[in-house]
Amino acid sequence: MLLSVIIPVYNEELTVGNVIDRVKLAMQQIGLKYELIVVDDHSYDRSLKVAIEHSGKLYSLKQHLGKGYALRAGFAQAKGDIIITIDSDGSHRPEELLRVLTPVLKDKADLVIGSRYLNQKNVAARKLNAFGVRIFNLLIQLLTGTAITDSQSGYRAMKREILNNQKLNSGGYEIESEMLVKTAKESFRVVEVPISFEQRTYGRSGVDPLFDGSKILLSIILAYLKG
Repeated sequence: MLLSVIIPVYNEELTVGNVIDRVKLAMQQIGLKYELIVVDDHSYDRSLKVAIEHSGKLYSLKQHLGKGYALRAGFAQAKGDIIITIDSDGSHRPEELLRVLTPVLKDKADLVIGSRYLNQKNVAARKLNAFGVRIFNLLIQLLTGTAITDSQSGYRAMKREILNNQKLNSGGYEIESEMLVKTAKESFRVVEVPISFEQRTYGRSGVDPLFDGSKILLSIILAYLKG
C-alpha cells in the first residue's frame, strides 16, 4: 500500500518547512510507504525555496491559479492507494495524520474529513467564516443527505476510487465542497473525525468570505446538478 500526502502551498514561507518536516516524521511513525507531493501555487515569497529545501517531490505552477488547481495538480501526480491532503499554513497538526487516516485503513470510510467543530475546544475562527460553513453544511445535507460539521476542511484522507470516479472543476477554495458533494452523490462512505485547529499566527488567509463564499455555494449546487 502506498499513501500520497499532498500539500498545496501559496505564500507560506514561515510555516511550510515546519509542516513538511512534521508530516514526514508522522508518516515515518505510521510506518507505511508514502510519497510526499508539495504543489506551489506560484508563490511570490520564499515558499518555493523553503519547500525545496525540506521536501522530496515538488511541483510549481507557472502562474497563480488557486488552491483547487494546486490540489488537482497534486491528484494528477499521486500514485497512492490512499490520498491525504493537509494545509501548509500550520493550522492542521501533522501529528493527527493517523487519526484522519485510520477509518480508511480499517475500511470504515472512503473519505475522512478532519473536523474542527467536533473537537471539544472552541474553534477560534472569524464569525463570518463559521456562519458560512454552517450554511454550506446545511445545503450539502439538504441536497445529499450527508450530515457534515466541517465541509470546508482541507485535512482529508480518501481512497483512490473517489478520485477515479470524479471530474473536478474547481480552481479555488470551493474544491472541498465540490469533492464532498460528488462523493456523497456516488454513495461513498463519508466520515468525520475531530482534529485540532490552530489559528494561523503568520501571514494572512487568502479566503475572501463574500467572494469565495459565493463560489462555494455555486460549486455545491453545480456539483449536485451536474455531478
